[in-house]
Amino acid sequence: MTMLVTDPLMEERLKLQRREWGADRYDEVWEGIYVISPIPNVEHQQIVASLTAVFQETIGWPGLGDVLPGVNLTERDDDWEFDYRVPDVAIALKGGQVEDRDTHWRGAVDLLVEITSPGDRTRQKIPYYSRLRVRELWIVDRSTWTLELHRWRDGELRPAGQSSLESPNVLQSEVVPLQFRVVPGAARPNVEVTHGESGRSWLV
Repeated sequence: MTMLVTDPLMEERLKLQRREWGADRYDEVWEGIYVISPIPNVEHQQIVASLTAVFQETIGWPGLGDVLPGVNLTERDDDWEFDYRVPDVAIALKGGQVEDRDTHWRGAVDLLVEITSPGDRTRQKIPYYSRLRVRELWIVDRSTWTLELHRWRDGELRPAGQSSLESPNVLQSEVVPLQFRVVPGAARPNVEVTHGESGRSWLV
């Protein structure tokens, strides 16, 4: 079900309430349209926390780049709040093209992760991320437990590989020194992340 709010007072009241509750963390604006995203469930947040921890240990703390569990991303020079998206995890490598403007990042992020939830718009974000020239987009599709890799090629993000229980292909990142694949788990499938230099692995 989609709700359209045309009352300006109700809109401001709703946005203020969500801000006070901290529920607006994943809200976005798509070309002036305020998009309220569902609050991620526990499983979703656990995956975000685990991936962020792995990226922080292998990328953030060694000083290779910045790792954030969600950030406002835009392609606009001015009035960024008119059009932005919020991924689940974002990495900007040192010496990259991202502009850190405190409230948001602008430009070509090196790596993004999106984790699907029922009713979200993950795949509809891909053209926007292409315009940002995102180098790699990883999608954890929880409906099929498929890990998808999209790489920026020839002006857009293109599918570059998949890993699932049926086809547990090892996917190598070209951006960070990590490999990913889907493996069986006790309660649900896991994403296995392996550090190429040390050989250390984590189950997410």
